[in-house]
Amino acid sequence: MTVPDGAPPGFVESTTRGPFTSHNGPVYHKADDKFVRGFRALAHHCNTYGIVHGGWLMAFTDGVLGAAVWEATKTRSVTLRMNSDFIAMVRAGEWVEGRGLVTRATRSLVFARAELTAGGNRRAPKA
Repeated sequence: MTVPDGAPPGFVESTTRGPFTSHNGPVYHKADDKFVRGFRALAHHCNTYGIVHGGWLMAFTDGVLGAAVWEATKTRSVTLRMNSDFIAMVRAGEWVEGRGLVTRATRSLVFARAELTAGGNRRAPKA
């Protein structure tokens, strides 16, 4: 399976990710908006049929949420609970973007949501 590599203009590779994301990436962020992350769906993200594995989409979404929490609060976080709804598949070669939004922050908990799009359309987890 041959797919295009790299990110669209305005995105730069996120080089400070942890070992899991670095191994499974590359992951990018928008240079002027760190709430937006992205990746090009490559063969190693996919199952036998060229469809991106839901586990990778959830892991990517978890990173999007973590980045949103960091940007909003400047505190590190762990995910306590994450719900996802998949509304369509993502295929190899597609550019996937995730945007996180902190909806509420207390002294000990932060609530956030994220949405992924592929080709500008909602396609994957809505957490």
